[in-house]
Amino acid sequence: MKEINISGVKVGHAYSPFIVAEMSGNHNQSLDIALQIVEAASKSGVHAIKLQTYTADTITLDVNSSDFYISDANSTWNGAKLYDLYKKAYTPWEWHKPIMDMCKALDLVCFSTPFDETAVDFLETLDVPCYKIASFEILHLPLIKKVAQTGKPIIMSTGMASIAELDDAVKIARNNGCKDLILLKCTSSYPADPSQSNLLTIPHMQKLFDCQVGLSDHTLGIGVSVASVALGATFIEKHFTLSRADGGVDSSFSLESEEMKNLVIETNRAWQALGRVCYKPSGSEEKSLQFRRSLYVAQDMKVGDEFTQENLRIVRPGFGLSPKYYDEFLGKKISRDLKKGTPVTWNILF
Repeated sequence: MKEINISGVKVGHAYSPFIVAEMSGNHNQSLDIALQIVEAASKSGVHAIKLQTYTADTITLDVNSSDFYISDANSTWNGAKLYDLYKKAYTPWEWHKPIMDMCKALDLVCFSTPFDETAVDFLETLDVPCYKIASFEILHLPLIKKVAQTGKPIIMSTGMASIAELDDAVKIARNNGCKDLILLKCTSSYPADPSQSNLLTIPHMQKLFDCQVGLSDHTLGIGVSVASVALGATFIEKHFTLSRADGGVDSSFSLESEEMKNLVIETNRAWQALGRVCYKPSGSEEKSLQFRRSLYVAQDMKVGDEFTQENLRIVRPGFGLSPKYYDEFLGKKISRDLKKGTPVTWNILF
Protein backbone atom coordinates (compact mmCIF):
# COMPACT_ATOMS: atom_id res chain seq x y z
CA MET A 1 0.00 0.00 0.00
CA LYS A 2 1.70 3.16 -1.18
CA GLU A 3 2.47 6.09 1.07
CA ILE A 4 0.96 9.51 0.39
CA ASN A 5 2.78 12.82 0.49
CA ILE A 6 0.86 15.82 1.83
CA SER A 7 2.93 18.99 1.65
CA GLY A 8 6.10 17.07 2.38
CA VAL A 9 4.62 15.01 5.23
CA LYS A 10 4.37 11.32 4.40
CA VAL A 11 1.32 9.31 5.39
CA GLY A 12 1.62 5.54 5.62
CA HIS A 13 2.33 2.60 7.87
CA ALA A 14 6.05 3.41 7.95
CA TYR A 15 5.35 6.78 9.59
CA SER A 16 3.73 7.98 12.80
CA PRO A 17 0.03 8.83 12.36
CA PHE A 18 -0.79 12.08 10.57
CA ILE A 19 -2.76 14.11 13.12
CA VAL A 20 -5.24 16.78 12.06
CA ALA A 21 -6.84 19.39 14.31
CA GLU A 22 -10.29 20.21 12.96
CA MET A 23 -11.16 23.86 13.66
CA SER A 24 -14.75 23.72 12.39
CA GLY A 25 -16.81 26.50 14.00
CA ASN A 26 -14.94 26.63 17.29
CA HIS A 27 -13.59 30.08 16.37
CA ASN A 28 -16.99 31.50 17.41
CA GLN A 29 -16.88 33.92 14.49
CA SER A 30 -13.65 35.54 15.68
CA LEU A 31 -10.61 35.56 13.40
CA ASP A 32 -8.43 36.27 16.41
CA ILE A 33 -9.68 33.09 18.10
CA ALA A 34 -9.17 31.17 14.87
CA LEU A 35 -5.53 32.25 14.78
CA GLN A 36 -5.13 31.37 18.45
CA ILE A 37 -6.47 27.90 17.64
CA VAL A 38 -3.82 27.54 14.93
CA GLU A 39 -1.07 28.56 17.34
CA ALA A 40 -2.32 26.23 20.09
CA ALA A 41 -2.62 23.33 17.65
CA SER A 42 0.94 23.91 16.49
CA LYS A 43 2.20 23.76 20.07
CA SER A 44 0.33 20.50 20.61
CA GLY A 45 2.34 18.85 17.86
CA VAL A 46 -0.30 18.14 15.20
CA HIS A 47 0.61 17.95 11.54
CA ALA A 48 -2.31 19.91 10.12
CA ILE A 49 -5.25 22.23 10.59
CA LYS A 50 -8.47 21.54 8.71
CA LEU A 51 -11.08 24.13 7.86
CA GLN A 52 -14.57 23.87 6.40
CA THR A 53 -15.47 25.94 3.35
CA TYR A 54 -19.12 26.76 2.84
CA THR A 55 -21.73 29.39 3.57
CA ALA A 56 -25.21 28.85 4.90
CA ASP A 57 -26.55 29.52 1.41
CA THR A 58 -24.27 26.98 -0.29
CA ILE A 59 -25.15 24.17 2.10
CA THR A 60 -28.88 24.55 2.79
CA LEU A 61 -31.98 26.73 2.25
CA ASP A 62 -33.34 29.43 4.53
CA VAL A 63 -36.68 27.69 5.06
CA ASN A 64 -38.74 27.43 8.23
CA SER A 65 -40.39 24.05 7.58
CA SER A 66 -39.68 21.16 9.94
CA ASP A 67 -37.44 19.51 7.33
CA PHE A 68 -34.87 22.21 7.94
CA TYR A 69 -34.68 21.80 11.72
CA ILE A 70 -32.68 19.22 13.67
CA SER A 71 -34.95 16.96 15.67
CA ASP A 72 -32.77 14.54 17.61
CA ALA A 73 -32.72 14.48 21.39
CA ASN A 74 -29.23 12.94 21.30
CA SER A 75 -27.79 15.62 19.05
CA THR A 76 -25.65 18.48 20.30
CA TRP A 77 -27.71 20.72 18.01
CA ASN A 78 -31.20 19.43 18.75
CA GLY A 79 -33.83 22.03 17.80
CA ALA A 80 -31.48 24.16 15.71
CA LYS A 81 -32.50 25.49 12.32
CA LEU A 82 -29.97 24.29 9.74
CA TYR A 83 -29.55 27.70 8.11
CA ASP A 84 -28.91 29.45 11.43
CA LEU A 85 -26.54 26.70 12.62
CA TYR A 86 -24.41 26.89 9.47
CA LYS A 87 -24.44 30.68 9.53
CA LYS A 88 -23.03 30.50 13.04
CA ALA A 89 -20.55 27.72 12.32
CA TYR A 90 -19.08 28.66 8.93
CA THR A 91 -15.59 30.06 8.52
CA PRO A 92 -15.72 33.29 6.52
CA TRP A 93 -13.95 32.77 3.22
CA GLU A 94 -11.88 35.90 3.65
CA TRP A 95 -10.34 34.31 6.77
CA HIS A 96 -8.94 31.34 4.87
CA LYS A 97 -5.83 33.08 3.57
CA PRO A 98 -4.68 34.60 6.90
CA ILE A 99 -5.31 31.27 8.61
CA MET A 100 -3.37 29.40 5.94
CA ASP A 101 -0.58 31.97 6.03
CA MET A 102 -0.20 31.46 9.77
CA CYS A 103 -0.21 27.69 9.31
CA LYS A 104 2.56 28.02 6.75
CA ALA A 105 4.60 30.20 9.12
CA LEU A 106 4.21 27.52 11.83
CA ASP A 107 5.05 24.67 9.45
CA LEU A 108 1.53 23.26 9.62
CA VAL A 109 -0.33 21.77 6.68
CA CYS A 110 -3.66 23.52 6.12
CA PHE A 111 -6.49 22.17 4.00
CA SER A 112 -10.26 22.25 3.98
CA THR A 113 -13.53 20.47 3.37
CA PRO A 114 -15.43 22.05 0.47
CA PHE A 115 -19.18 21.56 0.56
CA ASP A 116 -19.98 22.58 -3.00
CA GLU A 117 -18.25 23.24 -6.32
CA THR A 118 -17.81 26.99 -5.70
CA ALA A 119 -15.82 26.16 -2.56
CA VAL A 120 -13.48 24.01 -4.65
CA ASP A 121 -12.93 26.87 -7.09
CA PHE A 122 -12.15 29.17 -4.18
CA LEU A 123 -9.78 26.73 -2.47
CA GLU A 124 -7.92 26.21 -5.73
CA THR A 125 -7.04 29.92 -5.71
CA LEU A 126 -5.36 29.26 -2.36
CA ASP A 127 -3.55 26.18 -3.71
CA VAL A 128 -4.61 23.85 -0.90
CA PRO A 129 -2.48 20.67 -0.82
CA CYS A 130 -5.39 18.22 -0.48
CA TYR A 131 -9.13 18.03 0.02
CA LYS A 132 -11.45 16.45 2.59
CA ILE A 133 -14.84 15.06 1.66
CA ALA A 134 -17.22 15.10 4.63
CA SER A 135 -19.30 12.05 5.52
CA PHE A 136 -22.49 13.92 4.76
CA GLU A 137 -21.22 14.75 1.25
CA ILE A 138 -20.27 11.22 0.20
CA LEU A 139 -23.40 11.07 -1.97
CA HIS A 140 -22.48 14.38 -3.63
CA LEU A 141 -20.78 12.69 -6.57
CA PRO A 142 -20.51 15.87 -8.69
CA LEU A 143 -18.54 17.48 -5.85
CA ILE A 144 -16.26 14.44 -5.53
CA LYS A 145 -15.72 14.46 -9.29
CA LYS A 146 -14.70 18.12 -9.27
CA VAL A 147 -12.34 17.61 -6.33
CA ALA A 148 -10.78 14.57 -8.00
CA GLN A 149 -10.13 16.55 -11.17
CA THR A 150 -7.76 18.82 -9.24
CA GLY A 151 -5.42 15.82 -9.04
CA LYS A 152 -4.75 16.44 -5.37
CA PRO A 153 -5.00 13.85 -2.56
CA ILE A 154 -8.50 13.22 -1.23
CA ILE A 155 -9.34 12.33 2.35
CA MET A 156 -12.87 10.95 2.50
CA SER A 157 -14.92 10.32 5.64
CA THR A 158 -17.20 7.30 5.43
CA GLY A 159 -19.72 7.82 8.23
CA MET A 160 -23.19 6.38 7.42
CA ALA A 161 -22.05 5.09 4.01
CA SER A 162 -22.90 1.60 2.85
CA ILE A 163 -20.29 -0.36 0.92
CA ALA A 164 -22.20 0.38 -2.30
CA GLU A 165 -22.29 4.13 -1.59
CA LEU A 166 -18.62 4.13 -0.65
CA ASP A 167 -17.76 2.17 -3.79
CA ASP A 168 -19.56 4.76 -5.93
CA ALA A 169 -17.65 7.59 -4.28
CA VAL A 170 -14.26 5.85 -4.56
CA LYS A 171 -14.83 4.93 -8.21
CA ILE A 172 -15.81 8.43 -9.27
CA ALA A 173 -12.80 9.84 -7.44
CA ARG A 174 -10.36 7.40 -9.05
CA ASN A 175 -11.96 7.65 -12.49
CA ASN A 176 -11.52 11.41 -12.45
CA GLY A 177 -7.87 11.68 -11.56
CA CYS A 178 -7.52 10.91 -7.86
CA LYS A 179 -4.29 8.97 -7.41
CA ASP A 180 -3.94 9.41 -3.65
CA LEU A 181 -6.94 8.46 -1.52
CA ILE A 182 -7.32 8.13 2.25
CA LEU A 183 -10.58 6.82 3.66
CA LEU A 184 -11.54 7.68 7.23
CA LYS A 185 -13.64 5.40 9.40
CA CYS A 186 -16.15 7.74 10.98
CA THR A 187 -19.22 7.62 13.19
CA SER A 188 -21.41 10.58 12.26
CA SER A 189 -22.91 11.36 15.64
CA TYR A 190 -21.78 14.22 17.83
CA PRO A 191 -20.42 13.19 20.25
CA ALA A 192 -20.04 9.58 19.15
CA ASP A 193 -20.32 6.60 21.49
CA PRO A 194 -17.12 4.51 21.46
CA SER A 195 -19.25 1.37 21.26
CA GLN A 196 -20.44 2.57 17.86
CA SER A 197 -16.95 3.15 16.47
CA ASN A 198 -16.54 -0.32 14.91
CA LEU A 199 -12.80 0.09 14.45
CA LEU A 200 -12.46 -3.45 13.12
CA THR A 201 -13.75 -1.95 9.86
CA ILE A 202 -10.37 -0.24 9.38
CA PRO A 203 -8.31 -3.25 8.22
CA HIS A 204 -11.27 -4.54 6.21
CA MET A 205 -11.62 -1.19 4.44
CA GLN A 206 -7.88 -1.15 3.69
CA LYS A 207 -8.13 -4.47 1.89
CA LEU A 208 -11.42 -3.68 0.19
CA PHE A 209 -10.30 -0.40 -1.37
CA ASP A 210 -6.51 -0.86 -1.33
CA CYS A 211 -5.77 2.51 0.23
CA GLN A 212 -4.65 4.18 3.42
CA VAL A 213 -7.38 4.26 6.09
CA GLY A 214 -7.62 6.54 9.10
CA LEU A 215 -10.16 7.77 11.62
CA SER A 216 -12.33 10.83 11.93
CA ASP A 217 -13.00 10.63 15.64
CA HIS A 218 -16.00 12.32 17.29
CA THR A 219 -15.80 10.42 20.57
CA LEU A 220 -14.77 12.05 23.82
CA GLY A 221 -11.15 11.61 24.87
CA ILE A 222 -8.32 9.96 22.96
CA GLY A 223 -8.80 6.24 23.63
CA VAL A 224 -10.58 5.44 20.39
CA SER A 225 -7.97 7.25 18.32
CA VAL A 226 -5.12 5.40 20.03
CA ALA A 227 -6.90 2.08 19.51
CA SER A 228 -7.37 2.83 15.81
CA VAL A 229 -3.60 2.97 15.29
CA ALA A 230 -3.29 -0.63 16.47
CA LEU A 231 -5.71 -1.59 13.70
CA GLY A 232 -3.79 0.26 11.00
CA ALA A 233 -5.05 3.85 11.05
CA THR A 234 -2.45 6.17 9.50
CA PHE A 235 -4.44 9.43 9.65
CA ILE A 236 -6.45 10.80 12.58
CA GLU A 237 -8.72 13.81 12.62
CA LYS A 238 -10.03 15.28 15.87
CA HIS A 239 -12.00 18.48 16.54
CA PHE A 240 -10.00 21.08 18.46
CA THR A 241 -10.87 24.05 20.66
CA LEU A 242 -9.04 26.44 22.95
CA SER A 243 -11.53 25.65 25.73
CA ARG A 244 -14.78 23.71 25.82
CA ALA A 245 -15.99 26.26 28.36
CA ASP A 246 -15.90 28.91 25.63
CA GLY A 247 -18.71 27.15 23.82
CA GLY A 248 -18.78 26.81 20.06
CA VAL A 249 -20.81 24.56 17.81
CA ASP A 250 -18.43 21.59 18.17
CA SER A 251 -16.85 22.36 21.52
CA SER A 252 -18.57 19.58 23.46
CA PHE A 253 -16.68 16.85 21.55
CA SER A 254 -13.48 18.79 20.81
CA LEU A 255 -10.09 18.31 22.45
CA GLU A 256 -8.33 21.08 24.33
CA SER A 257 -4.61 21.79 23.93
CA GLU A 258 -3.24 19.41 26.56
CA GLU A 259 -5.54 16.64 25.38
CA MET A 260 -4.45 17.11 21.78
CA LYS A 261 -0.83 17.01 22.88
CA ASN A 262 -1.52 13.70 24.63
CA LEU A 263 -3.24 12.41 21.50
CA VAL A 264 -0.13 13.14 19.46
CA ILE A 265 2.11 11.47 22.04
CA GLU A 266 -0.03 8.38 22.64
CA THR A 267 -0.86 7.67 18.99
CA ASN A 268 2.85 7.89 18.23
CA ARG A 269 3.56 5.43 21.06
CA ALA A 270 0.87 3.11 19.72
CA TRP A 271 2.44 3.28 16.26
CA GLN A 272 5.92 2.59 17.66
CA ALA A 273 4.54 -0.40 19.54
CA LEU A 274 3.26 -2.07 16.37
CA GLY A 275 6.71 -3.15 15.25
CA ARG A 276 6.68 -6.44 13.35
CA VAL A 277 5.85 -10.09 13.92
CA CYS A 278 8.59 -11.19 16.31
CA TYR A 279 9.10 -14.30 18.44
CA LYS A 280 12.62 -13.74 19.74
CA PRO A 281 14.21 -11.40 22.30
CA SER A 282 14.25 -7.80 21.18
CA GLY A 283 17.49 -5.87 21.46
CA SER A 284 16.43 -4.36 24.76
CA GLU A 285 15.61 -7.82 26.15
CA GLU A 286 19.00 -9.42 25.49
CA LYS A 287 20.42 -8.44 28.89
CA SER A 288 17.31 -9.74 30.62
CA LEU A 289 17.92 -13.29 29.43
CA GLN A 290 20.32 -13.81 32.35
CA PHE A 291 17.44 -13.42 34.79
CA ARG A 292 15.49 -16.39 33.45
CA ARG A 293 15.74 -19.71 35.32
CA SER A 294 18.32 -22.40 34.57
CA LEU A 295 19.86 -25.50 36.16
CA TYR A 296 22.21 -24.96 39.14
CA VAL A 297 23.99 -27.15 41.65
CA ALA A 298 22.15 -26.54 44.95
CA GLN A 299 24.56 -28.38 47.33
CA ASP A 300 28.27 -29.10 47.41
CA MET A 301 28.90 -32.36 45.51
CA LYS A 302 31.78 -34.83 45.16
CA VAL A 303 32.93 -36.61 42.03
CA GLY A 304 30.65 -39.60 41.38
CA ASP A 305 27.65 -38.13 43.23
CA GLU A 306 24.29 -38.37 41.48
CA PHE A 307 21.96 -35.50 40.82
CA THR A 308 18.81 -35.53 42.98
CA GLN A 309 15.89 -33.21 43.54
CA GLU A 310 17.82 -31.81 46.53
CA ASN A 311 21.10 -30.95 44.82
CA LEU A 312 19.74 -29.95 41.40
CA ARG A 313 17.54 -26.86 41.27
CA ILE A 314 15.82 -24.70 38.67
CA VAL A 315 16.66 -21.17 39.80
CA ARG A 316 17.64 -17.74 38.61
CA PRO A 317 19.98 -16.60 37.02
CA GLY A 318 20.06 -18.14 33.55
CA PHE A 319 23.72 -19.07 33.01
CA GLY A 320 23.13 -22.81 33.32
CA LEU A 321 21.35 -25.18 30.97
CA SER A 322 17.66 -24.74 30.22
CA PRO A 323 15.18 -26.17 32.75
CA LYS A 324 13.90 -28.47 30.00
CA TYR A 325 16.93 -30.73 30.68
CA TYR A 326 16.11 -31.16 34.39
CA ASP A 327 14.78 -34.71 34.11
CA GLU A 328 17.77 -35.76 31.97
CA PHE A 329 20.21 -34.85 34.76
CA LEU A 330 18.38 -36.55 37.64
CA GLY A 331 20.27 -39.76 38.56
CA LYS A 332 23.32 -38.86 36.45
CA LYS A 333 26.80 -38.89 38.07
CA ILE A 334 29.14 -35.92 38.00
CA SER A 335 32.73 -36.10 36.75
CA ARG A 336 34.29 -33.71 39.29
CA ASP A 337 33.69 -31.93 42.59
CA LEU A 338 31.10 -29.12 42.31
CA LYS A 339 30.37 -26.20 44.62
CA LYS A 340 26.89 -25.01 45.47
CA GLY A 341 25.95 -22.32 42.94
CA THR A 342 27.76 -23.90 39.97
CA PRO A 343 25.79 -23.54 36.71
CA VAL A 344 25.01 -26.95 35.22
CA THR A 345 26.64 -27.73 31.85
CA TRP A 346 26.95 -30.92 29.84
CA ASN A 347 30.69 -31.35 30.53
CA ILE A 348 30.14 -31.98 34.25
CA LEU A 349 28.77 -35.49 33.57
CA PHE A 350 30.70 -38.70 33.14
